[in-house]
Amino acid sequence: MGDRTCLYLTAQLEAVVDGMAWRVAGFLTGKENIMVVGILRRGAPLAEMLRNRLMKNFKLANISLMNLNIKRYADDLTLIYPETKLTEDDSSKLINLAGTTVVVVDDVMFQGHSMLRAVDYLASKNAAEIRTVVLVDRGANKLPVRVDVSGVRLDVAPTDIIECNVPPYETEFKIDLHKPTIN
Repeated sequence: MGDRTCLYLTAQLEAVVDGMAWRVAGFLTGKENIMVVGILRRGAPLAEMLRNRLMKNFKLANISLMNLNIKRYADDLTLIYPETKLTEDDSSKLINLAGTTVVVVDDVMFQGHSMLRAVDYLASKNAAEIRTVVLVDRGANKLPVRVDVSGVRLDVAPTDIIECNVPPYETEFKIDLHKPTIN
């Protein structure tokens, strides 16, 4: 319940992601070992979009892709874990990222809990360099984590919800602003 406004439609977001890829490519010039890491859920398909653009538009080769399962909030920003939870799968346990430039991708940077957990985890795997990328930066970080590349910055009230609709989780690629009814 509440008001919902569409802020960005698919065509606009495709252009935003193109711009993000252009800016990320600048960080990757001359790098040989590159991994793009998506934070599940919606960061994973965004990471794949970014990786595809980097390979096609900027001729960057050998970019590996990995997903991290990190959870703190439900989609409605309800706190579901008091501490940010990272679930490590068996294939990630033995990974060594020495000499690898890692680009971590998420849909929304809210307070920074998920991104900080991802950066901490990837640093423990000896990543040579870690860059952070989000589709939407809300500008409300509470933790010492920065965003290297953001698609858009949306300064909205803390109670408002930015909904990134990203296929395959939703049918249409768009960003909505949801203003819940406060009783």
